[in-house]
Amino acid sequence: METPPVSPMGEKDTSQPQQWEKKPWENLDSTTQIRQQLQDPPSETLHLGVSPDPVTQILENTQGTEKLVSELEGDSDKSHGSTSKVTEGLQASDLWYCPDGSFVKKIIIRGHGLDKPKLGSRCRVLAFGFPFGSGPPEGWTELTVGQGAWREETWGEIVEKCLESMCQGEEAELQLPGHSGPPVRLTLASFTQGRDSWELETSEKEALAREERARGTELFRAGNPEGAARCYGRALRLLLTLPPPGPPERTVLHANLAACQLLLGQPQLAAQSCDRVLEREPDHLKALYRRGVAQAALGNLEKAAADLKKVLAIDPQNRAAQEELRKVVIQGKKQDAGLAQGLRKMFG
Repeated sequence: METPPVSPMGEKDTSQPQQWEKKPWENLDSTTQIRQQLQDPPSETLHLGVSPDPVTQILENTQGTEKLVSELEGDSDKSHGSTSKVTEGLQASDLWYCPDGSFVKKIIIRGHGLDKPKLGSRCRVLAFGFPFGSGPPEGWTELTVGQGAWREETWGEIVEKCLESMCQGEEAELQLPGHSGPPVRLTLASFTQGRDSWELETSEKEALAREERARGTELFRAGNPEGAARCYGRALRLLLTLPPPGPPERTVLHANLAACQLLLGQPQLAAQSCDRVLEREPDHLKALYRRGVAQAALGNLEKAAADLKKVLAIDPQNRAAQEELRKVVIQGKKQDAGLAQGLRKMFG
């Protein structure tokens, strides 16, 4: 009788392996190939990027984890197709929820040891199943946590967060938002020692934050607010670990992040970023203007008008504020007219 596979920690893996689509010329399924390659990885690796970046970002993901968990546990009514049989009856310890809700990780093979990749760790990674064109190259590659242009890709943020939660030798499935195909597979074969952010000197943190800010501005000007927001967010995470009041760059980063969030359709987050700026600089024109725009998008017309009027009190010739205030006034009149019409119908 065939016995279940045994993990590196000596624990039996009771989960059923993911079934992957076979190609006519292949004699082994993808899961078998993954584990064989893990035992004997090729010597060639892909080195991506060299510019140092901080570890994390703070953009909020609107996708919750409940749907992702239900899909992993097989509770979703939507089928993933004949090649995706999801294991039922998962143990709580087999699942890891990304704090921002961007994905759920299911551990297939447990790693060993307690150490996990940190800033500067070079990770030997095996990836399979990412949607075409949206993930790392399939097969073995080498990624450095906190460094490299790969982190600016859409998949880079998720992969980096996952790697920081893995132990050496761990193999996991990731359920990604909006991905209806088979779960993504990620294996961490090995990694070098890195450093936590608290281990960095103040000068190192500030230098990394400046590089992130410069890269974020470059991406913003190139029409990539999403990538810019990730850079600004990572810079802020580093500077927030410094003793208060912190460097003045934090104000600029929050203001820049607000601009990105407005373009990304996140007015609530943009207003919060502006609040951080105005706590330190109450007359910061860009923060006042951007918060006014955000409040208008949220339907808080009185708050929007107050911010925009304050901008014009400081800079009467500010055309952007003049135009935005005009829109807010028109929107307010329409709102009042609609309310009056509703009252007439109610009491007329």
